[in-house]
Amino acid sequence: MRSALLVVGLMMAAPVMAADVGVSLNVGQPGFFGQINIGDVPQPPALVYSRPMVIHRDRAFDGQPMYLHVRPGYEKHWARHCAEYSACGRPVYFVRDDWYNREYVPRHRQDWDRNRHDHDHDRDHDHDRDHDRDHDHDHDNNH
Repeated sequence: MRSALLVVGLMMAAPVMAADVGVSLNVGQPGFFGQINIGDVPQPPALVYSRPMVIHRDRAFDGQPMYLHVRPGYEKHWARHCAEYSACGRPVYFVRDDWYNREYVPRHRQDWDRNRHDHDHDRDHDHDRDHDRDHDHDHDNNH
């Protein structure tokens, strides 16, 4: 009887486990929620509130406020959600979702594409160097 209940329980949990698929998003991608770096943004970000929000002021913290892109509505109930972002003791500015998607995402995508191209270009040069080294090695052995 116990084994039958165990089998039924596992069968019921299987669809839930199969649906639990992790998706990885990085800053600068649509659908990313978290801290963003506005240091390289040409114009100030559009903010939800003009003043930073702090839930529990941490007297030991004396750094700059953080800028967050959060799920719509989280800023209204920040005390419930600040722990998810490790930001309860820090001043937080919330960037607007439309600004993030219209301004921040395209800029980061351009930077990411440029960096990827530079990395691929450097890797191709390293391959050429290794290829040349292999050819030089063959010639040095007089084989």
